[in-house]
Amino acid sequence: MPAPAYPETIRDAISHALGSLYGDGSLPSDPAEWQFVVERPRDRTHGDWATNAALVGAGRAGMSPRHLAALLVEHLPEVPFLVSAEIAGPGFVNFTLSGDWYLEVLRRAATEGPDHARTDDGAGERIQVEFVSVNPNGPLHIGHARGGVVGDVIARLLGYVGHPVQREYYYNDAGAQMTRYAASLDAAYRRALGENAEIPEDGYHGEYVTEWGAELAAERGDALAVLPEGDRLAEVLAWGLARAMGDIEETLAMVRIPFDAWFSEQTLHDRGEVDEALRRLEAAGYLYREEGATWFRSSAFGDEKDRVVVTSDGRYTYIVPDIAYHLDKFERGFDRVINIWGADHHGYIPRLKASLEALGFDPGRLEIVITQLVNIARAGEPVRMSTRAGEFITFREVVDEVGADAVRYFLAAYSPDTPITFDLDEAKRQSMDNPVYYLQYAHARMRSLEDYAAGQGVRRLPLADTDLSLLVHPAEIEVLKQCDRLREEVREAALRRAPHRITAYGYDVATAFHRFYTDCRIVTDDEALTHARLWLVEAAKSVMLATLGLLGITAPDRM
Repeated sequence: MPAPAYPETIRDAISHALGSLYGDGSLPSDPAEWQFVVERPRDRTHGDWATNAALVGAGRAGMSPRHLAALLVEHLPEVPFLVSAEIAGPGFVNFTLSGDWYLEVLRRAATEGPDHARTDDGAGERIQVEFVSVNPNGPLHIGHARGGVVGDVIARLLGYVGHPVQREYYYNDAGAQMTRYAASLDAAYRRALGENAEIPEDGYHGEYVTEWGAELAAERGDALAVLPEGDRLAEVLAWGLARAMGDIEETLAMVRIPFDAWFSEQTLHDRGEVDEALRRLEAAGYLYREEGATWFRSSAFGDEKDRVVVTSDGRYTYIVPDIAYHLDKFERGFDRVINIWGADHHGYIPRLKASLEALGFDPGRLEIVITQLVNIARAGEPVRMSTRAGEFITFREVVDEVGADAVRYFLAAYSPDTPITFDLDEAKRQSMDNPVYYLQYAHARMRSLEDYAAGQGVRRLPLADTDLSLLVHPAEIEVLKQCDRLREEVREAALRRAPHRITAYGYDVATAFHRFYTDCRIVTDDEALTHARLWLVEAAKSVMLATLGLLGITAPDRM
């Protein structure tokens, strides 16, 4: 028989009780649509779970919340492991589970490992997560890094709760930006050969352009310089695209951010999908001509104004390939698409959703997660410039200085919609004040306890032969209660697209374990207690491994 899942089991019992009350005439209207919650109470003395169902329904039931709460408790069916359901305050109902439930949590975590809390809740919904998607005309900077980490952790969370997930990187290798990039790199290349070439005023002036131009000169010599300008720029662009994409892929690999697909904008043009998107909008009646330009009637779908899609000189505006790209996404069969975008794209959301609706798609199937800016500091002081890149801090520089684990933790630790300051010195600190160190050290302590027990000749008994009822110390109970939260925290973090919930949860687990380590001697003269505590360590290790794995952070055995 599968183990019950909380809070769902309690929610189902409440719904059953309300249905019974409606069935016997105690409630005048069907409570099936009541929007009540079942959540953990802030005060631990109020039990394990609480509901506001009686408060939500009292007005419709025509009775006081406490009276309705009493009827609800009276009609509750049997709930596994439930020892009490008590009315509190103005009409809350608090539920307390028996200690046996937490021992079940221990058994499952200890025997099934870090995947013990996986679910198939999302199995019916195929999701694409598109993130980073930086134009291939330079290195990634720390702002791009935030989108990379947030997107990667969201994809990990969605996979843990059962969604089939595809990770995609979309790169704009066509259009005006790439033309400017080619001209800039070409000037740097010819300058490296000794020519008096200037980067265009509207080109790219970062130090990396000079470096890459010199690399191209060293690799190809003057073989490109003798070509006609059009041919030379085409060759320079092809080289520069490969150089930028190689740098991007290397940098992402340094922080363990994988992709299933790399999608080129140019392929949309080559396959005629950009033209086709406009044809479909026109066929639907949402394009019109005015002042020589072609406009999309996006205001019909809630956008603040209509948008130009073809300029008076015949050029597509940047939204047109994006419309074609998102049309392509949904026609590939994704049920939901999640884009991770930077703060500068916020105003772009209504027009893109409008285009999807105009093409017959539910715009709610497209979600946009906006990540706010990242500021760099050192010992509390803002860092303005990068000595290597000229005008921005590169992602690679930060990873080289503080390491991939610190980068991942700090960029995931705050709600994406909150600007953050990334302090390099804080991220490097090897102390318990550094939260990523704090989490990793908890795992290292778990491993050290296993090694210490083995060194003392203690061979852990089989779980079935271990008396887990000996785990009654408050610090032990707190570890068990934190372990019990994994499933719900992952579920909520996945549902809300909120990686920061997992960093906060990991910190709570680590805090509970460090306190347990301090307050309870694990290997003792009491053999039965020693075995019970070693199994508790094993369960906590599974939970910590799951948490670190979801964050993409390594779990060192020693620190």
